[in-house]
Amino acid sequence: MEIGVGLPNTTPGATGALLTDWARRADAGPFGSLAVLDRLVYDSVEPFAALSTAAAVTDRVQLATMIAIGPLRPAALLAKQADAVHRLADGRFTLGLGIGARRDDYTAAGVDHRRRGALLSEQLAHLRGNDYPGEVLVGGNSGPAFARMARYADGYAHGGGPPRAFASAATKARAAWRDLGRPGAPRLWAQGYFALGDDDTVKAGCDYLRDYYAFTGPFAETIASANLTTGRAIKDFVRGYAAEGCDMLVLLPTVSDVDQIDRLAEVIG
Repeated sequence: MEIGVGLPNTTPGATGALLTDWARRADAGPFGSLAVLDRLVYDSVEPFAALSTAAAVTDRVQLATMIAIGPLRPAALLAKQADAVHRLADGRFTLGLGIGARRDDYTAAGVDHRRRGALLSEQLAHLRGNDYPGEVLVGGNSGPAFARMARYADGYAHGGGPPRAFASAATKARAAWRDLGRPGAPRLWAQGYFALGDDDTVKAGCDYLRDYYAFTGPFAETIASANLTTGRAIKDFVRGYAAEGCDMLVLLPTVSDVDQIDRLAEVIG
């Protein structure tokens, strides 16, 4: 299993200087990928713009959206954005797509939230029909999501949780893949959150998660409590995902401090 790291495009205080410094350190470190999140109604850097910045200062690490909310963009625009990062990164781009969970993102984009699944299927068909050359992942935990993944994508993007949650989702992804008679097996990506440092750093990371997931109500506290805040917690998390067959585990930062990537690199070696 490879370990990826998130690019802090949604954490408080993210700047161009931070993103470029972070990307350079990721490229020089023990990481297999550098991934971004996507939100519209949130103070964040647009994911394809953030990855374009990273592409300009890296030459090794895989770049990825983990995930981009496909239906917020017209299909042709999404394909153009993905192709741009794919070209700028010389083919080092993995396009992870999903439908997202926030209604206000859809309201702001002027897109019917009720059609989100159908729209994503249309986008995936557009990408494949126009011979998009890059790797594509699909996220989600519903039957239609696994079916879309198996029909159109190269792999599955798991949204987080303990290793046992990933194991359940991976079983469904593999089953959907087999049901369509596709050879081999889907690539399996997953994610977790981390903040390493003193008590103030840990608190800031957990506060960010409470804010980012406030739309989930009380469940935001569950997400915040799963923030990986010690080296031992990260190592246990990594071992758990490796044992369940994950191919790429992306650890997303919850604090905008470039020292975080160095601390993480030290933990995972």
